[in-house]
Amino acid sequence: MAVRPIVTIENPTLRQKSKRIKHIDKSLDPLIQDMIDTMHDAPGIGLAAPQIGIPLRLMIIEIEGELTTLVNPEIIKTQGEWEPEEGCLSIPGYVANVKRAWAVTVKAKNRQGRDVRIKGEGLFGQALQHEIDHLDGILYVDRLENMDQVRKVDYSKRGLREREQEELEYVG
Repeated sequence: MAVRPIVTIENPTLRQKSKRIKHIDKSLDPLIQDMIDTMHDAPGIGLAAPQIGIPLRLMIIEIEGELTTLVNPEIIKTQGEWEPEEGCLSIPGYVANVKRAWAVTVKAKNRQGRDVRIKGEGLFGQALQHEIDHLDGILYVDRLENMDQVRKVDYSKRGLREREQEELEYVG
């Protein structure tokens, strides 16, 4: 398939609430594959369709080789709180500590159109919240008290494996 350009913070698509997908069938497969290819190329652990300019409620997350594809996801339960470091492929080169729920339960449809409920804790829970925020037109910087909390980072000299060892993950 294809690696698509990731839109950045100034793109208005990132600030729009995405449209629900009414018909879930094989016609979504090329878009999902493009999202996977784009996420791998970035590299990242998650990507929402608005990040490639498509305002649909579709997201993917891949952590430790396990791919999760969700259509029309909604958070239905949260539990606990933590403040992990977070970055975004649409805001490259910057991170901040963001208040998130430690665990979330999400209801959605999978790529076959079946109802699913997924519970995510820690990094997976963080990624679920981050990607669903994208579908609602929210960026992680919107959750900060002020922009002074944002820090510039330079990953050009460090590889993904080093970032993972530092427990710093870019979510979509």
